[in-house]
Amino acid sequence: MFDQSIDNRLTGWSAHRKQLDEVADPLQEICDFWRQAPFIPHNRKVDPYYQQSWPSPWEIIVDNKYDDFTKALMMGWTLKLTKKYRDSKIELKTLVDLNQTREYNVLYIDDNWVINYNDNGPITLKDIPDSFSIENLIDLSSPR
Repeated sequence: MFDQSIDNRLTGWSAHRKQLDEVADPLQEICDFWRQAPFIPHNRKVDPYYQQSWPSPWEIIVDNKYDDFTKALMMGWTLKLTKKYRDSKIELKTLVDLNQTREYNVLYIDDNWVINYNDNGPITLKDIPDSFSIENLIDLSSPR
């Protein structure tokens, strides 16, 4: 999907959201889908700590460049735009590993599942190491 035209990317994202309502493991499915997105180390246009700098999900799809934060943001908005997860508690958290001084932008889904921690798929909340501290917390609602 990510190597197609803008219209095809937007159509593909819409189809992906509809598919999530039908599949047996939607969290694994969303991880597999966004793993294919073109990665950039840092998106200077988006400040994770300043929501007014965030483009809409449609603008992100058009731009087609995803750093760790915008990928997590898109995963969260994708879930919020499905029937299955629209009422779920979805939080985007920036976690800092105090042992390795590394940051992770992850999604907590219903205080049970975590995605975007690694590329293997969803993990349970209890699998997040104790050495992490929360640096930023955003409760995601539907995108603007």
